[in-house]
Amino acid sequence: MIKARWIVLASAAALAACGQATAGQDADTNTAAPAATPTADSTLPPAIAKAAADPARGPDAATVDARRHGPEILAFAGVKPGDKVIDLIPGAAYWTKLFAKTVGDSGHVYGIWPTPYANEARGNVVDYQKLAGSADFPNVSMSIEPATELTVPEKVDLVFTSQNYHDYPDKFMGSIDPAVFNKAVFDALKPGGTFLVVDHAAPAGSGMADTDTLHRIDPAIVKQQVTAAGFEFVGSSDLLANPADDHTLKVFDPKVRGHTDQFIYKFRKPA
Repeated sequence: MIKARWIVLASAAALAACGQATAGQDADTNTAAPAATPTADSTLPPAIAKAAADPARGPDAATVDARRHGPEILAFAGVKPGDKVIDLIPGAAYWTKLFAKTVGDSGHVYGIWPTPYANEARGNVVDYQKLAGSADFPNVSMSIEPATELTVPEKVDLVFTSQNYHDYPDKFMGSIDPAVFNKAVFDALKPGGTFLVVDHAAPAGSGMADTDTLHRIDPAIVKQQVTAAGFEFVGSSDLLANPADDHTLKVFDPKVRGHTDQFIYKFRKPA
């Protein structure tokens, strides 16, 4: 078992403390609600620690990191210099900036917006277009694609999605079959590549019943769907766990927004 405190291997459902904004926005970047008590190990891989300290991420990066635990989540995902990463539905680019500074000049971040989501998030898309390929982020590119596709010029080391897995089955996205989505992720990855899913937890046993109403999904159904696509379940992290959220409120409700329970699941494409 991996012994770092930010990993709980084979956990049935690890939860997280982030809220979600409207479609197309980085879920909780605009809320100042405190996170649950962190369980993060203070020691980060040097490349991630250096990336976290990079001023190009913005003046509030350290404050947001304390709440969202981005550097620790990258460590859990195993991101390293030279990696190629798909940041799927990148919102306000919080994750993209951290990925880009970690993977460095020899790596690349592909920010992918499914067309239906891009249509709902025009402001984010415009801002992301300005960031991609800029002087501070030359190793970032952007594309808008059908929701059933993940098209990049090379196989990648990581596909990452935060607070968006639950959107794919919903009507505005085209009611995408999770099997279709997970196959696209599988095909985009190198053998041995990682798929990291972060999302709001719904009540146990609820499956996908709350994806459009509460913007939550049952962690168990995610594990079932992703492993059915051929992935191996590696483990989960409780970095963002907040058991005070009982999973019954919409994630935008002021009572829970910014501090919902969220699970972090790590899957691997067999080598």
